[in-house]
Amino acid sequence: MVNKKMDELVLIVDDDVEIKDSMHEFITRSGYNCITASSAEEAVRLLKSNHVNVAITDIILPGKDGLELTEIMKQKHDIDVIVMTGYSNEYSYEEVITKGASDLIFKPFRFEELLLRLKKVLKNRQVIKDRARVLDKLEKLAITDGLTTLYNLRHFYNQLEVEIGRCSRYGHSLSLLLLDIDNFKTYNDTYGHLEGDKVLVRLSQIIKSCLRTMDSAYRYGGEEFTVILPETKGEEAKNVANRIKRAVEVERFLPEPDKVVTITISIGLTEYFKNEQLSTFIKRADQAMYNSKAQGRNRISSLFVEPGSNQNNQDPGLPGNKN
Repeated sequence: MVNKKMDELVLIVDDDVEIKDSMHEFITRSGYNCITASSAEEAVRLLKSNHVNVAITDIILPGKDGLELTEIMKQKHDIDVIVMTGYSNEYSYEEVITKGASDLIFKPFRFEELLLRLKKVLKNRQVIKDRARVLDKLEKLAITDGLTTLYNLRHFYNQLEVEIGRCSRYGHSLSLLLLDIDNFKTYNDTYGHLEGDKVLVRLSQIIKSCLRTMDSAYRYGGEEFTVILPETKGEEAKNVANRIKRAVEVERFLPEPDKVVTITISIGLTEYFKNEQLSTFIKRADQAMYNSKAQGRNRISSLFVEPGSNQNNQDPGLPGNKN
């Protein structure tokens, strides 16, 4: 069985050599890794090369005192601090905690009491980390599609508002892709929804593999996906759309033994125009995707018409069956 104590590193800071060495020996015998320093400055140097979990420091030190050291450690490192002092009349628990310490222990103390304090601090530290992990997981679940692991529709609207705000403030370009799997209902009816889900999962992986770090992909609903392309003009967005389209075309699926099937996608793309409504922006991308469907599917259509403009669509076509 793995000894979890050995995963924890304790730093002792005390300029009294006898006390420091005795504490080091006791804590080491108790099953923890332990290092020591005689001053705040030495402790700071050790922190640069060691991942310390808990520091136990005396308040009275040469140079910077233990409270100053505590503030430095809390600001720059993920460390819990237990402060020691022999001056019970000069330092209060509230003062020490305000500086960022997790606990205060008065000298002289029994080593067994120090060990209990150390175990308590480490336990609380683990509880906080576990809680943070759970909250992080819940936050991710709230914005993630359960099947594809892409961001969900709710997060799409939130993020698009953020990107439009950046676009308006800094004058950056912003493009949007809307993608739909061609004849997906037929695929589902023929091979079943489990095989259809495999297509959705694989398509989401392909889309993500074709994007830059700043780009983001979302499951828009059913077999539809959307991609936000910050700092990207419409013509540049065509390159991304083509990259995704070609990657999908060469993918092979095996919904039945010895049955190889390919799928295609229809893509609509557009570019944001200053001061237009979010809904107008999305609707134009949706119309462009409809145009791809109407023109025979497995193609990319663009709509770059600014609201109120009399310009013609670059890829004319009437809305067709979305499937």
